[in-house]
Order: sequence, then C-alpha cells, then structure tokens
Amino acid sequence: MAYNHIILETDGPVATITLNRPKSLNALNTEVLNELFQAAEAVEADASVRVLILTGSGGKAFAAGADITELAELNTLQGKAFAAGGHKTMRRFQTLPIPVIAAVNGFALGGGLELALSCDFIYASENAKFGLPEITLGLIPGFGGTQRLSRIIGKNMAKEMIFTGKTITAAEALGLGIVNQVVPAGELMESALKTARAIAAKGGVSLCMAKQAINQGMDVDLAAGCQMEIDAFAICMASQDAKEGTHAFLEKRKPEFKGNLKD
Repeated sequence: MAYNHIILETDGPVATITLNRPKSLNALNTEVLNELFQAAEAVEADASVRVLILTGSGGKAFAAGADITELAELNTLQGKAFAAGGHKTMRRFQTLPIPVIAAVNGFALGGGLELALSCDFIYASENAKFGLPEITLGLIPGFGGTQRLSRIIGKNMAKEMIFTGKTITAAEALGLGIVNQVVPAGELMESALKTARAIAAKGGVSLCMAKQAINQGMDVDLAAGCQMEIDAFAICMASQDAKEGTHAFLEKRKPEFKGNLKD
C-alpha cells in the first residue's frame, strides 16, 4: 500500500521502516501511528523478512514525540483513544515475531522514545537525545513509557526521568541500558544493517521462539518462564532449521537456514 508519512523498504531478509516527516521532526499523529501499524502488519505477512529496522528521516530526529498540534485539541475521550491507538501500535512492534532494531538518529522524545522502547533493542547515533518530557506539558507518557522504561532501567531511575522530564544524551542512555550501542551519526544505519544481516542469517523459528521466551518470561515468575523456554525449545526442535543447524555442525559446514514461520 501507499504511505504518506513513512517509507517501507525491503532488502533481502531485512526490512526498514523510516518515519518520513522531517519538517515535523517525525512527530507522531494518528495517521502516522496507523501507517506504522499497517506497515508492521505488512512486514509480518512477508515470510522473506527476518529482521526489521525502524528509523527516522532528516537526521535531526528519530521521532520528537506526539504531534502537539493534534494533542492540544483532544478532549478526555479523544485523549484516551489517542493513547490507546499509540499503545496498539507500540505493542504491534513489540509482538512482531521477528527481531526489531530501532536506529535512533537525533531526538527520541516522548512517543519517539516509547516507539524505540517497543523495539527489541536500540542503536543510537552520538547526537541522539532521549527523554519522556510529557510532564512539562501537564501530561504523562501515554504510549507505554511508564511501563517499558521502568522495566529496562528500574523503577527509581525511570521515575527520575519521567518526574523531571529531562533529556539525556546517547552516552547516558548507553550507561542506563536504554541503548545497546552508540556510533557516529554517519555509521548508524551501517551498524544497524550489519547486525540485522547477522541476525537474519539465523533460523527464523529459533529467532521467533527466543524473542517470545524472553518477552513473555519477563512478566512471569522464574519457574513459569523456564517452562516457557522448554516449550519454545521443543518447537525449535520440530523445525527444519534445527535439523539443518545440527547436521551442519556435525558435517563441519556453515548452516543454510531456510525455515520460516509460514511453513
């Protein structure tokens, strides 16, 4: 389908979604959120795609947050619907069966940070800035920020960021564990693509099961999480990739994983 505010591209097993509202610093409004959701659906439907990269155009911002021009006009019920729509889109990326990498260039504020946090991990350019400044507008994060950030950096550090609305640097985000890697701005997509291609070379079923076991296991006790892992391991054993991987190891050759979740 045609998109007005994002670009969806596929290069072999790696898909890239680029937020494309550079004049608005890629701010998120209802139309953008809907397009992101639809693009995520399209990516999942494409069995050839094994990894997704999410980034922003223009160099100044990944996404500078929700579009304030829309936000300022919402009443209570409209605000609830807007937040629910944001949550729906963030959860769509979080629950994609393939790994999702956020490549953050410039500002990732408010909804922009919440979108990045819905990905599996984040690579950032040296000029990236992160924050949840909603408190300065008399609001709170509405797309999952109070929940996902605290699960990554801990309750107290998340409270400080949210209560103050402060912005932190890429280096500070790295220290807190928000981002996995910080690179020069000109090397951001190259680094993300390198990792994406390395991941894409692995088995599709095992990637899905690993992501599912980690994500779902975080919300249960250790015993239940370990049982999830056992079940996920068994599903992997049923895949053609497990047979290929084990035989390739015994035959001292590089495996050629061809299995996917559509088989």
